[in-house]
Amino acid sequence: MFTGIIQAVGRIEKVDTLGSDVKLTIDATALNLGDVAIGDSICVNGVCLTAVSLSPSHFQAHVSRETLNCTVGLDNVKPVNLEKALRFSDRLGGHIVSGHVDGVGQVVRFEPAGDCMLLAVRAPHAISRYIAIKGSITIDGVSLTVNSVDGDVFSVNLIPHTIEVTALKSLGVGSRVNLEVDMIARYVERMAQWKTEGESA
Repeated sequence: MFTGIIQAVGRIEKVDTLGSDVKLTIDATALNLGDVAIGDSICVNGVCLTAVSLSPSHFQAHVSRETLNCTVGLDNVKPVNLEKALRFSDRLGGHIVSGHVDGVGQVVRFEPAGDCMLLAVRAPHAISRYIAIKGSITIDGVSLTVNSVDGDVFSVNLIPHTIEVTALKSLGVGSRVNLEVDMIARYVERMAQWKTEGESA
């Protein structure tokens, strides 16, 4: 589990093809890997990956074809948001994030809004019902608050600190991003379905 509070910006430095899968070598110089062991989870641009090899400044992760098919940005050299797995003693500064991407969205607006940046994203229709004003959304691993929703398009404001310490600064109109909706919304929907199914049985 993660919080969506980015701990460092790293870089996918190398992508090795392994049949239909890939192995990533990630430069994590800015992330303290001293307490990370092989087998631990690290969130990379919103995707929970397992460290299969470690050095003081890099780690490697094996990414399956299934993961590649339902995410974006893990098969090319680029800056990435990094977060180590949550410990029970940590502060939950963002929201509960699983690192399981629900869909890939596309940036439709990215423009200044005072000192902040307005980021508007078109979400896949299948997950739009989980996105609510003042609710939480994870974009490329970053926990953000939804400011507006219009059909499949939602917007968030990025404060200067978020722009400075994440890889979201590299986005532009047309960029594709990994989205994870608030898991509480999914449970609420499932409980409502269960109640309805029980009443009709």
